[in-house]
Amino acid sequence: MIDSIKNMNRSLNQTSSSLKIKLNFNEYKKYLGLPFEKIMKKIGVNKNVSEIKKKYIYFSDKNIKKIIIDKKKLSDLMHLKKKFNFAVYTSKDKFRSNKILKKYRIFRYILTSDEVKKGKPHPEGVFKIIKKFGVAKNNTIYVGDSLYDFNCAKNSGVKYCHANWGYAKMNRDKKINKINNLKEIENFF
Repeated sequence: MIDSIKNMNRSLNQTSSSLKIKLNFNEYKKYLGLPFEKIMKKIGVNKNVSEIKKKYIYFSDKNIKKIIIDKKKLSDLMHLKKKFNFAVYTSKDKFRSNKILKKYRIFRYILTSDEVKKGKPHPEGVFKIIKKFGVAKNNTIYVGDSLYDFNCAKNSGVKYCHANWGYAKMNRDKKINKINNLKEIENFF
């Protein structure tokens, strides 16, 4: 539904320039789906991570118009909302996530990386959502677009559907359920 790649790229480049540190977006992009702090560690940044994150969030907010909302996916979610409860579990921070998502009133619950102790692929976030809705694992589907989403679903014991339009391609494992549009979620119940 949300394509924020241009926002992330520009914001990371501005952060890099502003703080006079080398942050490579192609390296950063390999780890999309992980919390910011984990991405920094993966790309070899171990110092001043909280300062870097604050600057990145600042620029990301300034570049928020670069985020593209897919109107078709939004429409599909509005249709599906009549039958299903939706939550978002994102590795993004609460400030930006709420700023983008609250206006659509599709999601009954928005859980962000700063609201869990252990981010993806740890199952803590999925367990919080399951508890919030009071549903069983077998009535829960995790739709994601990264290897970290897949591993988070696997670690929590819920069904996973891979969004083929997302950042990571999951072609190597044919056992993974894949969807090409959101309406296909109905096929899993």
